[in-house]
Amino acid sequence: MPKLFKSMGVFNNILKDNESLFRDSVALDYDYIPKLIPYREYEQRYIANCIKPLFAKRNGKNVLVHGSPGIGKTVAIKHLFNELEEETDDIVPIYINCWQKNTSFKINLDICEQLGYKFTHNKKTDDLFDIIKDILNKKSAVFCFDEIDKVEDLSFLYMILEKIYRKTIILITNFKIWAVNLDTRLKSRLTLEDINFKKYNHTEIKGILKNRLQYAFVSNVWEDDAFNIAAKKTAEIEDIRSGLYILKESGNCAEEVSSKKITIEHVNKAIEKLSDFSIKDKTELKEDEQEILELIKENSEKKIGDLFELYKQKGGSGVYKTFQRKIEKLSKNKFISISKTQGGAEGNTTIVKYERETETKLNEY
Repeated sequence: MPKLFKSMGVFNNILKDNESLFRDSVALDYDYIPKLIPYREYEQRYIANCIKPLFAKRNGKNVLVHGSPGIGKTVAIKHLFNELEEETDDIVPIYINCWQKNTSFKINLDICEQLGYKFTHNKKTDDLFDIIKDILNKKSAVFCFDEIDKVEDLSFLYMILEKIYRKTIILITNFKIWAVNLDTRLKSRLTLEDINFKKYNHTEIKGILKNRLQYAFVSNVWEDDAFNIAAKKTAEIEDIRSGLYILKESGNCAEEVSSKKITIEHVNKAIEKLSDFSIKDKTELKEDEQEILELIKENSEKKIGDLFELYKQKGGSGVYKTFQRKIEKLSKNKFISISKTQGGAEGNTTIVKYERETETKLNEY
């Protein structure tokens, strides 16, 4: 019997307990910054040139970075910041995610923490900025405010423009229209350079995913047809992070059945799981937004008016317009999808659906 098993190679394609298909799964994480950012060389050089005057102790240029979700805006800036830290101690990079820090107070508090100032208790917004000013005016600074369209007030920008001597301000948004609608006075003070991150084409997406494979997986564990399907699906979605999810989950699916190869079957299973793929952690939502999201989950595909009535019955506060804005925010960030229907006995209405579509968005790419 042992000879029979050996000749048939029954166990040849089965992983042993101490084996893994992954070399380093961190390379598939959303906030992982590769040593090279392929296909974003032009954009990085453009932004670097806006920062360059700071090396000569002159004011830099301010930049608006915009483009669709999941096409490398954030990771390109973070890569530049890493290089900046290796190059000099005289220019301080400050990165703020405005989805999480959406007021001037929260932003100033975060900057203080990044600068190593810990005595922030009981200090007001202006007090915090005075500390920031005193520290940064001894050097130069590059500020990046990611998802800038999520902020509730822009006082911090006025403070930086007026009181920080040498700086470059980088604003990242998915929506260029945000900058168009800025207050004229602020717009003229910023004088923003404009850099559009265009969508990756299919060849570029395939190249990016292939590059990550080399870091993340043991050599030759991916079947070519399986990888091509993963790359094609990512190209359809037009979001690199969704592709990274497919790669990682395909590897997990293969390991669950102890397979030494990642096949089309494993990729298809990973793609099926995309509907469960959370773009942002729900804990990052405000309490009332989490409650509305849970309400939609329990009542998916209902009319927005019906959802508002249920929201009020559960003790929800606020008028219909406020509720509507929160629905739009959840939709923009892909927690839900909304569709408009026209005509019919009740006229035009909006249908709200909880289902996670594959057109997903992540925060850190």
